Amino acid sequence: MALNLHGKAEKHVTLLGALILVTISIGGIVEIVPLHTIESTIEPVDGVRPYTPLELAGRNIYIREGCYNCHSQMIRPFRDEVERYGHYSLAAESMYDHPFQWGSKRTGPDLARVGGKYSNEWHVAHMVDPRSVVPESIMPAYPFMLDRQIETEGFGDHLRALSIVGVPYTDEMIDAAEADMAAQADPNADTRDLLARYPRAAVGDLDGNPDELTEMDAMIAYLQILGRMVDFADYTTEELLQ
Repeated sequence: MALNLHGKAEKHVTLLGALILVTISIGGIVEIVPLHTIESTIEPVDGVRPYTPLELAGRNIYIREGCYNCHSQMIRPFRDEVERYGHYSLAAESMYDHPFQWGSKRTGPDLARVGGKYSNEWHVAHMVDPRSVVPESIMPAYPFMLDRQIETEGFGDHLRALSIVGVPYTDEMIDAAEADMAAQADPNADTRDLLARYPRAAVGDLDGNPDELTEMDAMIAYLQILGRMVDFADYTTEELLQ
């Protein structure tokens, strides 16, 4: 009987079309409706926070210079990748990235866990002359970043715009954006409030020139936070996702 009905459906175009529509509708409802019952499809992970204003400025420069064309920021859950780069990437680590920097090509190494791996001085040398620290590198040099100063005025508007699309910048963070940018790269600044707002941020003399706030400061601030928001040594995978 069932085979007979199946045969009739296949020979009747209108009936077959209607059944296909019903099937797709049911499947779509099953897939879509549950998404409207939860706040987010990404499991929150302790430690993940928005970028500091200076880190965000560095990320903008990273995108401007096309660094994502050669460096991914996504460690896949494979043994060879985990042993080389560290704990595999979690979706929550990129939840405040607009756009995310996962990438699909590795001319250079993955940078998802580069934060804290090298000193600020190493990063400056690498950006100014990559072959001075990695002889086989084919990366372009970016010495001009040492001379280009960061414009801080009005940077709070950038944070405010991101807050509209879901990045949890508070009014306090937005109001303090310009001061936080200057304080993060000033070795003599009181950074207690900054670190309270943005734990684990790299602070101090980032580019070797504490008298000026440069693009190099911003780039290093960004690189030094990658992979450091979550302390994987303190958690098991199950605890991270609780």
